[in-house]
Amino acid sequence: MTSVLDRPEGRHSGAAPRRRLVVVGNGMAGARAVEEILARGGADQFTITMFGDEPYGNYNRIMLSHVLSGEESDADIFLNALSWYRENSITLHAGVRVDRIDKFTKHVFSDDGRVTPYDTLIIATGSRSHMPPMDGLYTPGGSVKNGVFGFRTIDDTRRMVQHAQQEHHRRAVVIGGGLLGLEAAYGLKSHGIEVEVVHSGGHLMNAQMGPDGGAVLRRSVEALGIRVHTSSRTTAVLGTDRVSGVSLRDRDDIACDMVVVAAGIRPNVDVAVLSGLPVERAIVVDDRLLVQDEDEIYAVGECVQHRGEVYGLVAPLWEQAVVLANHVTGADTSAAYLGSRTATKLKVAGVDVASMGLHGPELETDEHIVFSEPSRGVFKSIVVRDNKMVGATLLGDSRKVAYLTQAYDRGLPLPEERIALMFDIGGPGEDVGVAELDDGAQVCNCNGVSKKALVDAVKGGCTSVSGAMDATRAGKGCGSCKLLVRQVVEWAADGAVEEDPAASYYVPGIPLDKPSLMAAIQKLGLRSVSQVFTALAPGSAEDAKSKMGLASLLKMMLADRYIDERDARFINDRVHANIQRDGTFSVVPQMKGGVTSVQQLRRIADVAEKHKVPLIKLTGGQRIDLLGIPKEDLPQVWADLDMPSGYAYGKSFRTVKTCVGKDFCRYGTGDSTKLGIEIESRFQGIESPAKLKLAVSGCPRNCAESLVKDVGVVAVEGGRWELYVGGAAGAHIRKGDLLATVDDPKEVKLLTGRFMQYYREQANWLERTYAFVPRVGIEHLRAVIVDNSEGIAAQLDAAMQAAVDSYVDPWSERDDPLTPGQFRTSLPLTVLPQVPVR
Repeated sequence: MTSVLDRPEGRHSGAAPRRRLVVVGNGMAGARAVEEILARGGADQFTITMFGDEPYGNYNRIMLSHVLSGEESDADIFLNALSWYRENSITLHAGVRVDRIDKFTKHVFSDDGRVTPYDTLIIATGSRSHMPPMDGLYTPGGSVKNGVFGFRTIDDTRRMVQHAQQEHHRRAVVIGGGLLGLEAAYGLKSHGIEVEVVHSGGHLMNAQMGPDGGAVLRRSVEALGIRVHTSSRTTAVLGTDRVSGVSLRDRDDIACDMVVVAAGIRPNVDVAVLSGLPVERAIVVDDRLLVQDEDEIYAVGECVQHRGEVYGLVAPLWEQAVVLANHVTGADTSAAYLGSRTATKLKVAGVDVASMGLHGPELETDEHIVFSEPSRGVFKSIVVRDNKMVGATLLGDSRKVAYLTQAYDRGLPLPEERIALMFDIGGPGEDVGVAELDDGAQVCNCNGVSKKALVDAVKGGCTSVSGAMDATRAGKGCGSCKLLVRQVVEWAADGAVEEDPAASYYVPGIPLDKPSLMAAIQKLGLRSVSQVFTALAPGSAEDAKSKMGLASLLKMMLADRYIDERDARFINDRVHANIQRDGTFSVVPQMKGGVTSVQQLRRIADVAEKHKVPLIKLTGGQRIDLLGIPKEDLPQVWADLDMPSGYAYGKSFRTVKTCVGKDFCRYGTGDSTKLGIEIESRFQGIESPAKLKLAVSGCPRNCAESLVKDVGVVAVEGGRWELYVGGAAGAHIRKGDLLATVDDPKEVKLLTGRFMQYYREQANWLERTYAFVPRVGIEHLRAVIVDNSEGIAAQLDAAMQAAVDSYVDPWSERDDPLTPGQFRTSLPLTVLPQVPVR
């Protein structure tokens, strides 16, 4: 495929002839070098032509794992869309490979038959996935076997997603336990695939950390349900035309239908070798990034060997691009690239990882400070030599990384109490660390954004964190630097940071607050998530992070008129069960008010025995939880139970906890059990911005803990009932506010429904009532809900009734799955503990 974007004619008419700059490679290195050249006035010096193997603009390869997992779409990761090339008068030959360079006549020969002259040439051919020698990798025809993937390009990622989503594909093996391999495993796991990682090293990410850190990382990875095999080498890919498994040296074969090879990268140097340029491990360059012994030929990025080093990380690329641009444009001919001290900070399979310098002590006099908390996935290792930090590894907690990076880069004096290197105990706090950062210190490794670039963005008029991020691309990669980006922006603005406009958006992908979004949905008659994106975010890709919130909002607003689209649901809502860390599911049948019967108990016991349920647990909501159910068994478990869903998995009304009430308790003043069952029967499964847990207590002794529930009801003397809202007893603890005291259980149910409807309409997505009630104010809630001060009580009651009338038990889908793969097999990878019962 060839896509040529021609330069506007006559833009530089009358100016001196410009030199011809040709860039071979349109990846992160090539495009960044051009950006730096343009920033130094290169548009007035050069006509720029770029060649790229892929038929796209420039995108962030670091974000491919986010595309694989579904956290981002393809469109989200582009750094330079095709319009950028046109706007900067760059001719782009996209999808065109350069075959040869004639350095004597200064021409570039491409595979579309084009011959392009140059005055200055930049080679930025990057690297490719390394395919280690193993039998069966290729078909007899020489092509890679069906089901084998590299993980290097956007097309690789698209093919992996397509393969993983096919119904009969259930198991994958990732070869390589480094950064790329773990990201591939994490992404595939999100598709319900059983994943195993085979790594030849003794521990995971052995290039970035020592064995102790690798052991903690392995524990965190396996907690995600991903099996790990270290010190193990893949010797063969099994299967004739398509993958059926892999053979390991000294271990049993692993059956699979997908193999992802993430065993490192190799520089792309074929064109350099064919053209007679100096190549050892990669293209040899000097401190100017000029190819050794060549005139006007530069090289940058992963295809480069500088002073014997070849870098496979993105941070050195940014440093190289600056020096190269200074020489190409003449902006600073004294600039020199002297190599990079690599400090990596990123997220790996959802875990914060930072690594720099030595992994452990090498000399007897080295100090080694270690903190390890494997149960939380936290590991910290710091190596000190001659009172200077020469290495650090951080897992699971990177709050001190800014200070440690400075200490490593600049050789700062260290505190006598070494523990202050890891924790803020008399050491520099985060704010001090930000103030002391060098201007050139990289804040965002993924996009090469320095502290100075962020500060300049603030001084240039960016008055919000999101504005500075948009202007510089900081925080637009793996996301691990977002806290530091905020700290730098706030420091640069001296605290005068404006609230980001996006902070008021109900969901990030639609630029509207909740009232405006609801009004637009009603006005336009939108009934599905895809319709909302088409109408309210035209031209933008559907934002994966927004779909759940939009689906919940639409179901709340439209009841049975909502058009359900399965890709708008999280896995829990797709299969109506709560996914566990090992990939199995939790089934919680409804027990209204915590009341059950002999028949229900016998049925639950029979189901647990029949399906060999590994763990039976009584929940805090007075129900029975069956844990460890494979996805493909869910429909049969529901059928055998023949009980409604307990909604223990959704953002919805879940349960009503009750005490025994006045019929059995000698202190009871109200029939809490009867009222609790009536409330749960009426509002079962009601969609909500966040989960709702309720309770009814039969007297002020409050045995059902009503005062710390989203809605809590307490019977008091005289046959009256107190209604509390906004309580919490989880990670946040809050006593609910008294909304009203009423005489009749019917009024309790009326006000409960009215409050929940107002909360459903007014709360932010994922905002629990314990945050909503104090934000709105209990006085305001009393006025609206009890006194009808805004005249909307009847409207709230009618909306709630419509939701109640549209109720359908989701477990009824056991008889008629909405999609063929709704209950596709997802084999458990970790054996849950067998809890002894005596």
